[in-house]
Amino acid sequence: MNLIEMWGYCADEKHRLLVYENMEKGSLAKNLSSMELDWKKRFKIALGTAKGLAYLHEECLEWVLHCDVKPQNILLDANYEPKLSDFGLSRLLSRGHELHKSSFSMIRGTREMVTGRSPSMADNGGEVEHKTLVEWVKEKKHGASARSSYWVEEITNPATGTDYDRKKLEGLIGVALKCVEESKDARPTMNQVVEMLLEIENHH
Repeated sequence: MNLIEMWGYCADEKHRLLVYENMEKGSLAKNLSSMELDWKKRFKIALGTAKGLAYLHEECLEWVLHCDVKPQNILLDANYEPKLSDFGLSRLLSRGHELHKSSFSMIRGTREMVTGRSPSMADNGGEVEHKTLVEWVKEKKHGASARSSYWVEEITNPATGTDYDRKKLEGLIGVALKCVEESKDARPTMNQVVEMLLEIENHH
């Protein structure tokens, strides 16, 4: 289910320890710039992360909002299968309350996997612009660059190479942008995000 497993704990006087399964590749944050993290693995990580969030949001007996999804909290096993960790800030919602289609947090890890840029800055011809990465990607997708067939190449991280399925990457970017729509009614649920990613994977 793409969630980190807790194997045990210790509560001995002043000592408090939690024991989790070992994730050989460490965090996504440590791997983002690695040449071993090709686009196939990056898509796999995006899909696995979405599955983990979908389970928390819609399949648990009580809904859980992670509230702190970021590359540092996405851990990778030896096969680069992702698992969500660090639920210290998570919030439980009873079944009687509405879940506001909270796929918003999905975008953070996805946008950094694609662009290799920080969430609040983007490089523009050697200059650093103080705008959100979401704004920057939307400008590239819908602005002047959209008239060019190279807008995807302009926003991808060059360090990861060019060996990727362009249509699949376009689809991944499209899903990520849907997750940050201002209106909650326009944002997909995490189960819908999983379905969209599976469709992209199966048709490209």
